[in-house]
Parts: sequence; structure tokens; C-alpha cells
Amino acid sequence: MKKRNKLSIIALIALFSFVQTGCEDMFEPAIENHKETSDLYNMPAWAAGLLGHVYISNPLGSWSFTDVATDDAVSNNPNNGYRLMATGSWRATNNPMDRWQYMRASWQYLNTFISIADDVNWAADPLVAEMFRDRLKGDAFGMRALFMYHLLLHHAGPINGQMYGIPIVLEPENLNSDFNLPRNTFQECIDRLFADVDSALRLLPDDYGAIEDENLVPEKYRSKGVSAGQYTRVFGDNAKNRMSARIARAVRAQASLLAASPAYASGSNVTWADAANSMAIVLNGLGSNPVAELDPQGNRWYANNAAIRDLPAGVNPKEILWRGNKESNVNLEVDNYPPTLFGNGRINPTQNLVDAFPMVNGYPITDPASNYNPNNPYANRDPRLALYIIYNGSQAGPANAAITTAADGADNNALNRTETSTRTGYYMKKLLNQTVNANPNSQTPGHRYKPFIRYTEIFLGYAEAANEAWGPTGTGTHGYSAYDVIKAIRQRAGIGVNGDDPYLESVKNDKDKMRELIHNERRLELCFEGFRFWDLRRWKKELTEPAKGMSISAGNFTVLPQVEGRAYQNYMYYGPIPYGEVNKFSNLIQNDGW
Repeated sequence: MKKRNKLSIIALIALFSFVQTGCEDMFEPAIENHKETSDLYNMPAWAAGLLGHVYISNPLGSWSFTDVATDDAVSNNPNNGYRLMATGSWRATNNPMDRWQYMRASWQYLNTFISIADDVNWAADPLVAEMFRDRLKGDAFGMRALFMYHLLLHHAGPINGQMYGIPIVLEPENLNSDFNLPRNTFQECIDRLFADVDSALRLLPDDYGAIEDENLVPEKYRSKGVSAGQYTRVFGDNAKNRMSARIARAVRAQASLLAASPAYASGSNVTWADAANSMAIVLNGLGSNPVAELDPQGNRWYANNAAIRDLPAGVNPKEILWRGNKESNVNLEVDNYPPTLFGNGRINPTQNLVDAFPMVNGYPITDPASNYNPNNPYANRDPRLALYIIYNGSQAGPANAAITTAADGADNNALNRTETSTRTGYYMKKLLNQTVNANPNSQTPGHRYKPFIRYTEIFLGYAEAANEAWGPTGTGTHGYSAYDVIKAIRQRAGIGVNGDDPYLESVKNDKDKMRELIHNERRLELCFEGFRFWDLRRWKKELTEPAKGMSISAGNFTVLPQVEGRAYQNYMYYGPIPYGEVNKFSNLIQNDGW
């Protein structure tokens, strides 16, 4: 008997604007959740539901706080998966980083959608139908590239020293498919990602939005007679913050940086120059002088409650390349405010991270020219320290309440006082909306969104790759260097005295010192946004640096040398393939060491 390919579809009809079929027709006969692929040819909203499922599974869609698995943070929750992982429980059978199943399931939805898209009757108007087909196929190719990138982050690794990725499957799987497939090489996976990005670029606009001027219709459609109204129906405001050509280029840039990095370079032909050029293509979309377009408020993108509240649907601030929908809640604050602000204080920044913030004059605190005073450690520091971290004496919350984290403090904010107190002497401030009242008896929510890709990330990626390719002041074929980018980022942060940044000037001709500065700026600018875990690994930097803290008693400052150890092994620069999958499929080989 022939086995039939069934699809379980989450049809997010509200996300899509297909007007060919009226609602009363769409649900006749009675709704069923199982459809043949052929059923979808005349059900465009159901077909588009395949993409809806993929967006639900977007790996960028939620906060993960993998910083807890690094030297940047610990958690006061003893059951936190990243805490357990970092302290010795990471196994192929116990992996809080596992993304294999759900991302490969979304990959199946994408393959199915791509296979049927040309045959779906997207609209009665043939020109509109063609544009819907282009847009949605481009969307699917771009999302498949995104999922490949994140699958490589989580699961790529060496087998007998050669770098491998995932099994590349480009056709929809069914009950007759061969699931016992070997993994493709890392290079083959990168090539596939680049090919999908190229397909997305051929089909997608840089940006979405309504147009009224017929001359703004792209030539490939205008030559066929497409009007501004028809174009707007497909590529208008309703599609904002969906995968676009601009976003697809950024995904390629991220993957290029990964592939050029020390942990993966042996399995890739992607060079640092390739990565820098890919980053530059994204940045050049900002204007002729991208560095001048760095958002002056970009390091505070989360902080202005009113601005976020008033942000029109689908519109991105200057700092944001791609983001999630706006929300209004108290979730992050309840999790991470100090106890006296009715929070659980879950994410505790480490002394390691605090020490990474330079002095306001730009010098690292270890440099004699910094004038750092260990008996007054928070004075004259990089302004980002106070912006991102609550330390002893900081103000926080809607009433700007003083927070005492000292060990001899009088309330539950004190070091190790209760299960919701800080373990390091610090609380996280970044990401939190300080207008939020988390008191359960009178909660006042705040407005926020989750950034998927920030331009600051792309600037820092360019600086890293350009420094490796051409040195600190080299520009390749572009008009700006790693030095130019880091100077602009540090100036925005408020580093320097009277406009001078003597430490930056002292390293501008030294690639190695500039590398360390770029790595540190990335650590600071992107802290608590889920980058440190991946950066340490792709750089092949030390993984076992203990998480440190600060104890203050009677006004005396004592560094706690080990609040929490880190129990990583060298093979853990790469994550495992799930044990259950390797156990089921003989051709699916595990990464070395696992």
C-alpha cells in the first residue's frame, strides 16, 4: 500500500495577507489539521502556515542567557541548565544547547514549502500570485540559511579531525525516506547556506513597505505591468520584519565570521577578508560612510520605554536590523530585578566581566595609566558599567532605589543573603526596563522587543575580520577600518577624556593588541545577549576561567576568586550530536570527544 505524506500544519493565517479565498470558503469542508501536499495548492493560507511554523521556531526568538555558561555570569537558580552544564554535567545525553530536533523539524517544513510553492495558487491576479511566490520562496530560502547557521553553531564539529556539519536534506522527507544519512562537511554546509542566501537575494527586496509611486516598483515587476498597489499588496507594511534581502546578507555575514574563526577555519575556505567583505556589504546599506551612521543611542536600544511603546508596528530603530514584535510585560524584571524590587535576581554578572570594563580614560584597569583604585573600584569607569550592571550603590527600578549588594547589607539584596540574592555581588541591569514596577500587588509592565540582529554586532564583526585580514587600519576595498569602527563604538560609550582615547591610539598599529581590544569591546557591547558562549568557542579561548565575585564588608572590597568553577574539556569547543540520534543512525557520526 502506498504510504501517504501527511503534513501537520500550524496555520498562522493572521500573519499572511492572502485575499484570494474568503474565510467562509477556507473552512469548507470542516477544518482538518492533516493535509496532503496537493491539498495546499488551492489553500494559500495553509501553505503559508508552513512558514508560520518556522517563525515560531526562530532560534533568535527568545532570551537564552547562555552567558551563565561562561565567565560573564552565574545564576542563583541551582537548576539552571547552563549552570549545571558549565559545572560539569554537559553530555550528549544532557545538553541544554541541543537544537538538533526542533531546528531540523523546521528545516523539513521549509523543504516542504519550497517544494510546493511554485504550484500554489497564491492569488487570482497572476501578477500578484507571482510576487507572492517570489516573496515567500525567498523568505523560505533565507530562513533555511538562518537555521543552517544555528545548527552549525550548536552541532558542527570534528570527526577524526575533519570538520563536519549536518546532513544536508533538500527534499521533503516522508515515511519512505532514508533517514540514516551521513553528515556533510562543514564546507558543504557553508556552501549550502551561501546558495540559499543567493536564492533569497534574487527574490526578496531589501526592505518592505507600502509605495504609491509607480517608479518605485522594481524593474523586474514594473516591466510586467505591476502597479504600486499590486506591489504593496505583497511587499507592503504587512511583511515588515519578515526575512528580507538585508537580513539574508547579515546571516551570510554571521556565517562567514564563524567559518573564518580559529575553531572552524581548518574546515572552511572562507577567509577573514571574505568575512570582512560580507559584513561590509551589510553595513554599506547604511550609507556611503557607515561608521558615521552608528546609532548614538545604539548601546541603550532597550532603555527608552516611551520610544519603544510608540514604535510603529514593523518599524526598526536605527540600531536594529531585525527584531521581534513589541511586548508589554514584567517577565525579565521579575526574573532579574534585585529582591527589594520584587525580583528573583537570576542572572548575576561576574567580577570577570566587571573587570573587563576599562576606566573612562580608556585604559584597562590592569594598566598603570588607568588610575584604577581597587578600594574605590566603580569610580571613573567606562559608563557602560553603570548602564549594564547593578553594583553596590547603584540605583535601579522606577524609584531609582539604591541597591546595596555588600555582604553586610541590611536587606535581601546583600551577597548570598537568600536564594534570590546575588552570588557575585552584582545584578544584571542591561535589558531591564527601569520603569517596570514588579510588585505583584501593583505591577506596571514595560515595553520591549527582542532584537534578532543589531547593527553593532555587524560593526564588531567587521572590525574583527578586517583587523585579521588587513590589520587595524587597513580598509580592503572599503573606506573604513577596524580602528575606525572601534573608535566610534568607544566614543559612543563615553570613553576618553576631551575626545582623546590614548589607549586605542597606542594599539592601532598592533594587530594582536587590537584583536584583544576588539574581543573585549564585543564582550561589553553584546553582554547578556547570548554571544559570549559562542565567541569563546569560535576563538578557541580559555573556557575554564572560574567565575569570580566581589564581597564588600565594612567598606572593604575582597575579590572572591571562585564563586563557581568551569568544568569544560577541550573537545567542548564544539557541541555534541544528540546521543539518541547517533544511537539510531549508524551513518550519523558523533563529534570527537563526545
